[in-house]
Order: sequence, then C-alpha cells, then structure tokens
Amino acid sequence: MNETLESLVASEIKPLGLELFELKVGGSKGRPVVDVRVEREDGEKVTVDHCARASRAIEAKLDAEEFGGRRYVLEVSSPGIERPLRNANDWRKFVGRTAVVTTNVAGDPAGRRTDEVEVAGVEGDAGQEVVTVRNERGEERRFSLAAVEKARLAFHWKR
Repeated sequence: MNETLESLVASEIKPLGLELFELKVGGSKGRPVVDVRVEREDGEKVTVDHCARASRAIEAKLDAEEFGGRRYVLEVSSPGIERPLRNANDWRKFVGRTAVVTTNVAGDPAGRRTDEVEVAGVEGDAGQEVVTVRNERGEERRFSLAAVEKARLAFHWKR
C-alpha cells in the first residue's frame, strides 16, 4: 500500500514542481496520519504556499480514492533546514554546506565518529561514491558514501 500511496502522492505533486522526499504513514487504522515531506525540483526552498498547494492536490486525490474512509490526517512539510543527506544526489546538491556526519570507516583509528564538516564533493559511480569533507581547520577527509551511517545539514542561528 505504501508504494501505491507514494506513487499517488508523487504524481499529484509533480505538476506543482515538487518531488516526494519522504512519506510516512502512522496513526491508527481508523484514523491514519499521512506525513508527506516535499522538495522543489529546482532545489530552491519550499514555502508554506508550496506545502498548501501540495496538500490540496494530495487531499483531493486521497478523497477521490476514499483513502482511510476519508478519516485521515494529512501533514505536508519540507524536510527542514537540518534535512538528512540520504544519497549521492543529496550530497552533490549541498556541496559547500555544513553537515553533521556519522561514519564508520574501516581502518579509521577513531572508529565510529561524528563530525561537523563542510561537504566538499562527491565522486565516483553509483554504489561506489566517495565523499570528501573538510573540517574547520581546512583538513580534508575522504570516505565511501557507504560508510555514512547518518548525515544531516547543520544549521546555526546567527547571534
């Protein structure tokens, strides 16, 4: 059902210039909660207006399909300013940005480590990508994208 729901949501938001980042279904059988995260295809920031238009489009389709007996909660938002970096395309999109990255690199004396770094680049073919990051001292580190356990953009409030 989630694959069908993902296809339905993706097809409804595509004409709006949006793409599906993540879809989660929770709640209960009698009142499912559909949590949709969207991104703009052009990589620009998602606004409240984008979310509202996406919500109306998705809701109209869910109602037409009588999803959840029409007793569902739909939540549409962006992945947020501290969005996860899930794949090579995400890493490429955010070169130059600061991220918090947890890696487990074989042979690294630190073993499993979490660092706040600048994303410096990604190279290699699908499944064999190598990420380059730079710490605050300008030192670069390279590791396989497969060694990344978790990564998200970092946001710092200006004082």
